[in-house]
Amino acid sequence: MHFSRNLISGKRKHLFGSIILLFISVICLAFSIEDSDDFDNSRREVLLRRVGHELLLQSGDSKSRVLPVEKISENEYQIRFENDFSFQPDSLVNTTRRLLAKDPLAANYVVNVLSCDKNRVVYGFAISQNKKDDIVACIGRAQPIACYRINIIFKPTGINATTKGYILAGLPFLAFVGFIFFRSVKPRRALAQGQHTDMLTLATVSFDVKNRKLIINGKTIDLTGTETRVLHIFALSPNETIERSRLQKEIWEDEGVIVGRSLDMFISKLRKKLELDPNINILVIRGKGYKLEISA
Repeated sequence: MHFSRNLISGKRKHLFGSIILLFISVICLAFSIEDSDDFDNSRREVLLRRVGHELLLQSGDSKSRVLPVEKISENEYQIRFENDFSFQPDSLVNTTRRLLAKDPLAANYVVNVLSCDKNRVVYGFAISQNKKDDIVACIGRAQPIACYRINIIFKPTGINATTKGYILAGLPFLAFVGFIFFRSVKPRRALAQGQHTDMLTLATVSFDVKNRKLIINGKTIDLTGTETRVLHIFALSPNETIERSRLQKEIWEDEGVIVGRSLDMFISKLRKKLELDPNINILVIRGKGYKLEISA
């Protein structure tokens, strides 16, 4: 039953660790398509210049320039013009809606027309993905010739720069947590794989895991449940150093109590039960743990 609990606990930790690493992979993938975002932003700026171009044509100006589109913030752009002009609000709404329909990321946005001298909003409207939520007014009132700037604010559709910064800062921590979970589940997985082997051979010793017995030179020696668990860990990694902390964790953690002296006591009892075979012994590796040494 103890091994089954270890297996279930290990699977849960493995699943949790996998979820963390999967999350990190998805985030990395999102950042890997940043070049595509740059392309979409550049394409959007071209569409905005086209909006300005058509507004000038509608006002009868086919010679003055639309100045370079300025990106004010992550989702806000400004269209500027070389000369003064006049515009019809309904033409501005229809032109903007028609051209920005070609931008798949521009489903929701707000347009404000600002006066250059006082930087006040002289006209504005909002377009939503759901047309019932559009806000368009005063479309029949022509605006006089003046210096205008058009600000367009798009509703964010993805991860903005600030969010990216927080995610990037958290990735090392998530990677560390994932590493800890995978490392903690590794020894338990090895223990779970070995539980299907009822009989293990250690030098001339036969270790009956299921029935908790040792058979040495024809003599049968009974083991307690804890002694069986301790020896099982050693038996799966003979001649390898097993950390003391790992033994304490795997044997007593599920009981909620870890007692250092208890481990020393069970190691001592196991040594006595194994001493009938001089080729097998449990050694203390100072500062590290223990090792089941098999010399033959």
